[in-house]
Amino acid sequence: MKPPVWKRRTSAQSLLAWFSWLLLVAVAVYCWKAMNENTIWEFVKDSPRQIAEIGGRMFPPKWDYFPTLLKPLWDTINIATLGTALGVLLAIPVSYLAARNVTPSLWVLRPIAMFLIVASRSINSVIWALLLVSILGPGLLAGILAIALRSVGFVAKLIYESIEEVDPRQMEAIAATGAGNGQILTYAVVPQILPSFAGISVFRWDINIRESAVLGLVGAGGIGLQLEASMNNLAWSQVSLILLAIFSLVGLSEWVSAKIRHAII
Repeated sequence: MKPPVWKRRTSAQSLLAWFSWLLLVAVAVYCWKAMNENTIWEFVKDSPRQIAEIGGRMFPPKWDYFPTLLKPLWDTINIATLGTALGVLLAIPVSYLAARNVTPSLWVLRPIAMFLIVASRSINSVIWALLLVSILGPGLLAGILAIALRSVGFVAKLIYESIEEVDPRQMEAIAATGAGNGQILTYAVVPQILPSFAGISVFRWDINIRESAVLGLVGAGGIGLQLEASMNNLAWSQVSLILLAIFSLVGLSEWVSAKIRHAII
């Protein structure tokens, strides 16, 4: 009798793996074909020359234009900060309703909260900004609300997952003293998730600095307005300065966010 031979996969698993690779290749071929339908390859071949020409116009940056960027940069920071604060405030009740171990209604309120989380995370902040600019008009308010609505799903998802991972023994100990649901939440849940909550909020603020920098392209205020105006006027030396300013702002926010999260966690 021959000894059994070890195989990495069974015949069914091998067949499924080959079918998956075949499906992946078919999808890749279809996507390539769909991309080629509307691609003008003459423009693609000419792109190196265009890049070199625009790059030459971008340098040197127009440094005397920088004072004009100070207010848009400040507006961008305000959009990210206020939008994050509002999004976090809205995310707190949503995450409470979504967490399986503390929600008051598992079959009614939790599905509603999960729908709000999915809806917020499914729509990009630029799309939110487009909708809000058409409703409220251009300006910082549309940008702040767009950032807030986008942040709700991100923050609420991470917070409700943190709530579901808390030590249940602390909740049981507080409940054994006769405490109500509000007291259990205050004295057993909140202390356990507070570091995660602070870290998530700061991390989302860092992301929102990046996102708020482009909301001005759709009229939601910030440095993006200056970028769009400069590009429309073909003022490439101003464009290069604005890009450097955005890069510096994002780098600064990354450094500040890392320091704060390190101090908290």
